[in-house]
Amino acid sequence: MKPRYKHLPADCRAVSDVLARVGDKWSVLVVTRLGGGPLRFNELRRSIGGISQRMLTLTLRGLERDGLITRTVFATVPPRVEYALTALGRDLLQPVSTLGDWALRNQAKIARARDQFDSAAKSVAKGSAMPARREARHGGLVAAASRN
Repeated sequence: MKPRYKHLPADCRAVSDVLARVGDKWSVLVVTRLGGGPLRFNELRRSIGGISQRMLTLTLRGLERDGLITRTVFATVPPRVEYALTALGRDLLQPVSTLGDWALRNQAKIARARDQFDSAAKSVAKGSAMPARREARHGGLVAAASRN
């Protein structure tokens, strides 16, 4: 498959930065929850479950810094704060949704691949030979002992 774009280090850095943000444990969950509309901090925390107050705060700050969400403070007593997706954040919903759909469609295949890999690793640990694997560089089969 031929690359669509010329490889530029600055482009890789930009892609890496975005992947670091959406690839962490909580950001995609926050973005998808906010896809249904603005939420207050505790509503968001309850809807996600399992996230600490500190981690949610850090995640929200990172998403706000990257321009994916807004934080609106309402002048009420007690103060009310809502988080909502920006246009950029809403634009992120489509690729995140596509990736989620792919993960759901392929979760059984991934689980099987992990089981096969783990079984092979256990065999090696017990002293049996590692099964041959394809090496993309050479296009042939190479025994585990010759891979380094």
